[in-house]
Amino acid sequence: MPRFSVIVPVFKVQGFLRECLDSVLGQSFDDVEVIAVDDCSPDGCGAILDEYAARDPRLKAVHLPENVGLGRARNAGLPHATGDYVLFLDSDDRYTPGLLRAVADRLDATRDPDILVFDHVRTHWWGRAGRSDAADLLEQAGADTFAVREHPEYLRLFLVAWNKAYRRDFFVEHGFAYRPGLYEDAPVTYQTMVTAERIACLDRVGVEYRQRRQGAITRTPGRKHFDIFDQYEGLFAYLAERPGLDWARPLLFERALDHMLFTVARPERVLRGDRKEFHRRIRAFYRRHVPPGFVPPPDSRRTEIRLLALAPYHRAHLCLGLWRRGGHAAGRRAARLRELFARRVKRCWYRLQLRRRLDPSLAVYSAGHSRAVNGDPLAIHARAAELAPHVRGVWVVRPDAVDQVPPGTDFVTTGSWRYYRVMARAKHWVNDCNWAGDLVKRRGSVHVQTHRGTPLKYMALDLLDRPGARHGADVRGMLRRSDRWDVSLVANRHSEEVWQRAFPCHFASLRSGSPRNDVLVRGGGERGAGLRARLGIEASETVVLYAPTPRDYRRGRHVWRVDLENLAASLPPGHRLLVRLHPSLARHPERALVLRDLHRRGALSDVTDERHVEDVLLAADALVTDYSALMFDYALLDRPIVVHADDWAAYRAARGAYFDITAEPPGRVTRSDEELVRTFASGAWRDAESARLRAAFRERFCEYDDGRAAERVVRRVLLGEAPGAAGGDDAVVRIPAAVDRSARLPEYS
Repeated sequence: MPRFSVIVPVFKVQGFLRECLDSVLGQSFDDVEVIAVDDCSPDGCGAILDEYAARDPRLKAVHLPENVGLGRARNAGLPHATGDYVLFLDSDDRYTPGLLRAVADRLDATRDPDILVFDHVRTHWWGRAGRSDAADLLEQAGADTFAVREHPEYLRLFLVAWNKAYRRDFFVEHGFAYRPGLYEDAPVTYQTMVTAERIACLDRVGVEYRQRRQGAITRTPGRKHFDIFDQYEGLFAYLAERPGLDWARPLLFERALDHMLFTVARPERVLRGDRKEFHRRIRAFYRRHVPPGFVPPPDSRRTEIRLLALAPYHRAHLCLGLWRRGGHAAGRRAARLRELFARRVKRCWYRLQLRRRLDPSLAVYSAGHSRAVNGDPLAIHARAAELAPHVRGVWVVRPDAVDQVPPGTDFVTTGSWRYYRVMARAKHWVNDCNWAGDLVKRRGSVHVQTHRGTPLKYMALDLLDRPGARHGADVRGMLRRSDRWDVSLVANRHSEEVWQRAFPCHFASLRSGSPRNDVLVRGGGERGAGLRARLGIEASETVVLYAPTPRDYRRGRHVWRVDLENLAASLPPGHRLLVRLHPSLARHPERALVLRDLHRRGALSDVTDERHVEDVLLAADALVTDYSALMFDYALLDRPIVVHADDWAAYRAARGAYFDITAEPPGRVTRSDEELVRTFASGAWRDAESARLRAAFRERFCEYDDGRAAERVVRRVLLGEAPGAAGGDDAVVRIPAAVDRSARLPEYS
C-alpha cells in the first residue's frame, strides 16, 4: 500500500500533461501511485497516459467511455486509489520539487490528521506571481492540528481540491464526492473541512497553479457560472442531513454569499445580460438559507450581504458598486494630489536648505539602496565613532526599513522633512550604491562610494554591449549620478581598473581595502560562533555555505542551479548546509517554493535574512557559489571555495565577465549536481590543489585588505589626514585636489 495516491483527471491538456506527470513521478519521495483518469479526451492525452503507464508501474491509466467532467472524473479515480492519503492534481498544474517528502514528514509529525493543507503559487504565461493569500494562515497554524469549529478563519483557504492531502479512510467513509458542473471544489472542500476533527497545515508552496492564457473555464463568460447555485444547494442539503453541523451553517452561509458576490462582479465570468438574473438567484439563496439571527462578520462583504435583504436588490447593488468605484477613484485622486503637493513643498524647502552652509561635523550613510544598515558604510560609521566622534553620523533608510536601524542610531527616512535638511547640510556622504537622482551634490561635500564588493560581472558602461543585462537599466542616469563621487574605495588593482573604466567619472581611487571585511582579516570568531549558536550548529559540525547570484538571462533573475535537497542529504555526516540568496531575491516567490520548507524541516538553514553577511562568512567552513562577489570576501578567511559553474557560458554571454572564473578559480570547479556532490564526498573541496588555487586567488584579489580599511577611510576622508600620518598609509592613492579643496572651505559652526 503506497503512502500517497495522486488522482489526475485529464482532458484536452496534451501540451501540459507530461510536465504534470513528471512533477509527480519525479519526486524524491517515490512511495506514490498515480491514477490518471482520461476523461474521454479528444486529443493525444490517452496515448500519453498509456506511454507513461507502460514505462512506470506506479501510474495507472483509467480511460472513461464518455466525458463526465472534472468532478466526476476525480470520483472515477477514487476507487482505484490504495494509498494512505489521496491527493488531487489538475493535469495542467504541477507539483514543486520535494513536495511529497515534505507532506510525508508533516503527516508523520502530526500523527496522520484527516486533512493536510499546503500552499500554491500562480504561474502565468509570463511568469510566476507571489504566494497565495492563504500564506499567512498556513504559517500561523504551525505544526499543530486543529478543528474548524475552534478556528473558523481556515474556511478562507483556497477553495480547490488540489491543495490538500486527504486521509483516504476519512474521505471514503464519509462518502465525499464531487458534483458535476463548475465550482465543484467548493462543496467538497467545505464538507471535509467542517467534518474533519484534525486538520494540519504545511507552510510550503506545493503546486504551481497554471493560469492558462486561453481555455480556462473559470475565465470564460457564460451560463456555466450559474452552476455555483446548484453546488451550494448541495452543500446546504448535506448540512441539513447532519444536525451536528448546525454550528457551521452561519460560517458556510457567509462563505457561499462571498463566493457568489465575487463571481457576479467578474465580467470574465458572468455576462452583462445575465447579471440581473444572477443577482436574483443570489437573493433567492439568501432567503432560503439565511440562519436565524445571522449577522455578517466584520471582515466579510458586510454591506453587500445586508443589501440582499432589500427588495430592489439588483439596483441597490449596482448603486453601491458605482458609489464605491467613484468613491475609491476620488479618494485615489485626492491622495495623489496631496502627495504631489507635499512633494513640491518639500522640494522648495530642500532648495532653501541648500543655501545654508555645509555642516562639517555631519555625515550621512546609506546601504543597499537605503534598505539596510550594514556593509562598508556601517563599518566606516562604527570606526568614525571611535576616531572622529565629533562627526555625527545619520543613516538614511526607507520607511519600510526602519527596523534595520540598531537602537540608539540616528536616522532619517527617505522623503521626510528631516531627510532633505540632513542631505542638504551633510558634508560627507557614504554609500555603497548611488544616492537618489534628485539630490544635489554641493561644492565642498565629499561623496565616498564604497561599492559592494570586487566585480566579476560587467558593470555600468560595460553593459552597453549586453542588451539583456542592461534591460531596464538607465546607464546614462547611472553615470550622471556617479559623477557626484569623489572617492572610490578599492580592495585590489583589478577593482581599481574596472571602476575607472565602467564609471568614467570624476573621482579618485582610494586603495583602502573593503571596510566591511576588516572583521574577516582581524578575526571575528565570536561573531561566527554566535551565528552558529543561534542556528543550533555544534562546534564540531562542518558548515557549507551556498551563496548563488542572480541570472540576467531569466525573468525575475532567479533560477535554482543546485538541487538543494539532494546536496544537503548528500553531504558527509557532521556537515550542515547554509543557503544565502542575493538580497535582491530575498522576497522572490521562488524562495517559498523550496528553501523555506527545507529550512523548517531542518534539512538546511536559510540565512538570507541575516543582516550581516560577515557573520555568515565567519560561521562557514567552506563556500559554494557560482559567480557571487562573496567569493572575493570569503577568500580573506583562507577557507575552501567551490565554484559551481554549470551555466558559465550562458551567464557570461548574458551578463559579461571581466575574467574567466573557471580558468582562474579560488578552488575546485564543478559543472553538475553529481560533480558537486562527489567533490565533497571525496574531500577534493579541501585538497592541496584547492589550496593552491585559493592562494593564487588571494594574492590577486586580497591585495589591500589588511584589517585597517575602515580606519584608513576615516583618517583620509573624515579627518583629512595625509598619507604617512599617524594611522595613515603611504600606499594609498592621493585624493585629488577636487576633494582636498573641500577641507579648505569655510566651515559652518
